[in-house]
Amino acid sequence: MGRDGRGVKPISKSSIEITFIYKGKRCRERIPLPPTAANLKRAEHHRAAILYEISRGTFDYAQVFPNSPRAATTELAGQTAETVAAYLERWLEIKKTQIAASTHRSYHSIIFGQVIPRFGKMRLAELRRAHLKEWLATIDDQQKKKVTNKRLANIQSCLRSALSDAVADEILDVNPLAGFTFERNEAPREQDHADPLDADEQAAVIAAARDPQIANLFRFAFWTGMRTSELIALDWSDVDWQRGTVRVRKAMTRAAKGTAEDTKTLAGRRDVKLLGPALAALEAQKAHTLLANGAVFHNPGWRGGESGRWKGDDQIWEAWRTTLKRAGVRYRNPYQTRHTFASMMLSAGEHPMWVARQMGHSDTTSIMRNYGRWIPSSNPDAGGKAVAMFSAGDNGKLGKTG
Repeated sequence: MGRDGRGVKPISKSSIEITFIYKGKRCRERIPLPPTAANLKRAEHHRAAILYEISRGTFDYAQVFPNSPRAATTELAGQTAETVAAYLERWLEIKKTQIAASTHRSYHSIIFGQVIPRFGKMRLAELRRAHLKEWLATIDDQQKKKVTNKRLANIQSCLRSALSDAVADEILDVNPLAGFTFERNEAPREQDHADPLDADEQAAVIAAARDPQIANLFRFAFWTGMRTSELIALDWSDVDWQRGTVRVRKAMTRAAKGTAEDTKTLAGRRDVKLLGPALAALEAQKAHTLLANGAVFHNPGWRGGESGRWKGDDQIWEAWRTTLKRAGVRYRNPYQTRHTFASMMLSAGEHPMWVARQMGHSDTTSIMRNYGRWIPSSNPDAGGKAVAMFSAGDNGKLGKTG
């Protein structure tokens, strides 16, 4: 895109070329200035002014470039250009080969369920941040249930990715969502979404399982913090009995339809330490599936379903719901097994970074945000280590004056 990717470059000894996108078309115009460093900088400022006018819808091609033959062309006069719908449909088809099936399903829902109905007929080049901001602010005006900031962030993440690719492919000059995130002044949640099961509830759930394999699955989930999709994809070859770990390298989501995919993030690829109860669950599971030399956890023909590896988390959710009902335990979704693991580890004083790595997080941000209330804060010996390490040579002088 010209000098240093800024849309400006020398074209001859007496002129500079600037490049920009207008109404979906790439335009190149010459400015009759020698390409000195100072003039190239002036050309950059001129191009920036043009982009600003384009973003506001006030750009007059013929006025800025009166001698340009492009000013009167059909395309620049406001005729056909790629619509938002056409671009997003094409982008999503290409993106399908680059993202996990569950992410593609989410993007498909956002694009076809929300973005295209609102902006589909608009030309992509005319889409502005102001359009998106106004839409996001009123997206649920006719709905009883308000859209959360988390959902708004997911919508913007999908669109930001699509528009960023449009810039990279030189279809757009500017991403309207670059450096911008719309959020509402949302009231704090009354209850933390983490709602772990205590020891008695865990025991009741395991005892109420209709089949030993289901009991083993839930016990293992409580004591590893692994995601349901990771449990489904776990093979016996992933178990390292010598080191006492399981290798998590893949996941099998409902959207993947029986196909194991790589974990979404690099941190998700990890070795999970097998604590005593988790190891006991694996030992008990050996009798059921070890000789099959494949999946660790099988669906034992739940509700007449086909036995073998669980086909998706929807089957496990149904088994979980029924088991909690039989156990007389208040219902929470199966993801709470993961929250249960985190709360147990932190309550016992395990280091937050170790817990984060066990769960597949790259740092402790999520741990502190979601589970901070389980981290012990009252320690009568707090600060003692620092005093012992750093105060040995002060001889009681610290804090004294004169």
